[in-house]
Amino acid sequence: MKLTVKPNSKADQSLLRIQSHRRIIILTDGFSSPFLAKTAISLIRYRGDHVAAVLETVADGENAEDVFDIGESIPLISSLQEAPDADAIYIGIAPPGGKLPGDWRDLLKQAIRKRLDIVSGLHDFLTDDDELIVLAQEHRSQLIDVRRNQYRDIADAQPFREGCVRIHTVGQDCSLGKMVTTLEVERGLAERGESAAFVATGQTGIMISGHGVPIDCVVSDFVNGTIEHHIRQVETHDFLLIEGQGSIGHPAYSSVTAGLLHGSAPHGLIYCYEAGRSHIGGIEHFPLRSHQELIHAYEMLANLRHPCRIIGVAVNTRNLTEEQAYTELANAHETLGLPVCDVYRTGASPLVDAAIKLRQEVLSR
Repeated sequence: MKLTVKPNSKADQSLLRIQSHRRIIILTDGFSSPFLAKTAISLIRYRGDHVAAVLETVADGENAEDVFDIGESIPLISSLQEAPDADAIYIGIAPPGGKLPGDWRDLLKQAIRKRLDIVSGLHDFLTDDDELIVLAQEHRSQLIDVRRNQYRDIADAQPFREGCVRIHTVGQDCSLGKMVTTLEVERGLAERGESAAFVATGQTGIMISGHGVPIDCVVSDFVNGTIEHHIRQVETHDFLLIEGQGSIGHPAYSSVTAGLLHGSAPHGLIYCYEAGRSHIGGIEHFPLRSHQELIHAYEMLANLRHPCRIIGVAVNTRNLTEEQAYTELANAHETLGLPVCDVYRTGASPLVDAAIKLRQEVLSR
């Protein structure tokens, strides 16, 4: 469901521009692996009707599905000269460190001269580049850095609207499907006629929805207050599905996770993990905590702010065969005693059911 968010800053107004794009070229050139191009893959999955092409000169194939296993109707192009009519280029990669590849600058300048908007979720801000700014002004192109923000809100812990049930995804680690789980549960609730909305907290979610909070670029003191403020803008919905970030057990990103957990004051949590992963991604000497430990930690921390419990589990089984996946789901259900699914393989219905049940419990209190 589309959120109606009143823009209260220049950054918010730029994000609203994202909602108007209908002919998008996704740029992944030379970085089209599932890990680096996860932004592109999610854009194709959730905004596929708005994607006109993927610009990729290195990978073999004729369409996006040849590279990403999704997007059969979306052509691969090797230059802007081949591009269909378009209104924007979206940078579809999320490389470590978030830097803009140096050999992309000329391509971005070509796009600006074609009066295309440029949308980026990188940590290298386009709007810090004087040459690109001048060129964009000359050609009436807009540079949109979805991570750029000026949020300075401190949490006040005032109650949210009674009847607005908040469900937040949390995880065993980073990059294992929290955003996709959040979007699929929101979609499932909407299909059942419920008033539900997705609250993006990362660059890809913002590029999909055109609204949200780039929480990893908010000053640490303001993380809790920023998500709290954003929820107040959209709390007219009966369900808010709040995208999670990081992990409370991650040695690098736990602070963002804790800030979201307290700022959003969820009624329910969906715990996400990837089957077969044994160590923190990118820190191979650091083993993952057990599901039981992390579920206990999440519930304990959440309840310091607001009554909350885990309502279900989303398992990412992408590295398992179908038989192995169903065994994993059955074992997780038996071990954890919660509704379990893989939102890709088996659909989100068990989590949607759990969300509806949670709201009934909340309203009966």
